Amino acid sequence: MSETLIEVKNLKKHFPIKKGIFSKTVGYVKAVDDVSFSIKKGETLGLVGESGCGKSTTGRVLLRLLEATEGSVDFDGTDVFSLAKSEMRKVRRNMQIIFQDPYSSLNPRMTVGNMLTEILKLHNYGNDAQIRTRIEELLVKVGLAPNHATRYPHEFSGGQRQRIGIARALSVEPKFIVCDEPVSALDVSIQAQVINLLQDLQKEFNLTYLFIAHDLSVVEHISNRVAVMYLGKIVEIADYKTLYANPKHPYTQALLSAVPIADPERRSERIILTGDVPSPANTPSGCYFHPRCPKVKPECKVVTPELKDIGNGHYNACIFENGQV
Repeated sequence: MSETLIEVKNLKKHFPIKKGIFSKTVGYVKAVDDVSFSIKKGETLGLVGESGCGKSTTGRVLLRLLEATEGSVDFDGTDVFSLAKSEMRKVRRNMQIIFQDPYSSLNPRMTVGNMLTEILKLHNYGNDAQIRTRIEELLVKVGLAPNHATRYPHEFSGGQRQRIGIARALSVEPKFIVCDEPVSALDVSIQAQVINLLQDLQKEFNLTYLFIAHDLSVVEHISNRVAVMYLGKIVEIADYKTLYANPKHPYTQALLSAVPIADPERRSERIILTGDVPSPANTPSGCYFHPRCPKVKPECKVVTPELKDIGNGHYNACIFENGQV
């Protein structure tokens, strides 16, 4: 698991704010603001943070479902952003996504079989007999029955619909899958089944995941490394054991203090963050986290912290923890 599959450098996605009858651009929403990370083959990188911090936008920009403002994404030696649409289609066979909402991500007018057939034909998978066989294999692989191919999405439960979404992502034999909060819309008991299914499929097909979520306990269970995102920036990256045992960034410490502990004898000291998350259209000066940070110093309002390696692949963006001040 040493070879890098995806290298993301200085990724930005800014959405213009337009006003007036001439739709003049008066500002930008900095949804993703200078993000860099890498994912190794066969690895799961968890991406966590509060709602609206830019996690899902990051995943979609990686796949060019949204076009980036700046930056680069290198996928298995290929510069994704330099490809024409026809070339991108070939690469997209290796880069798939599982969407958050299993209700809205499936076409209600198409049977499961028709949905999967459409994808397989688009990527020239084979003849009709090969496609039918592939669909049956996929449905069994994700825990459904072959005869489910004739049913429509409304005939399935939420967990079953997400399994169909997983089958759709797997259909063209990808190397990399963006899991965009794939269990957040499901009951807790079903969440565990879907997480275990994703782990089994990863082992069987040597898949690489970017697993986006806001549930830190789920991320700990499935991830090899975890990246913490705040207001469009990554503030900390480490392997999951290091991050959960010894978080360095004040924001990560606050997030982890809110995770419930399943032990009545143990009490965690909750770190309460004051104030609201600033608007990505009007970001603070210096460190973006300083208006809410319990350890804020005057320098934090001026100095923009860099994401630096503080040892053993543990990256942190705090000027005091990193010795930048």
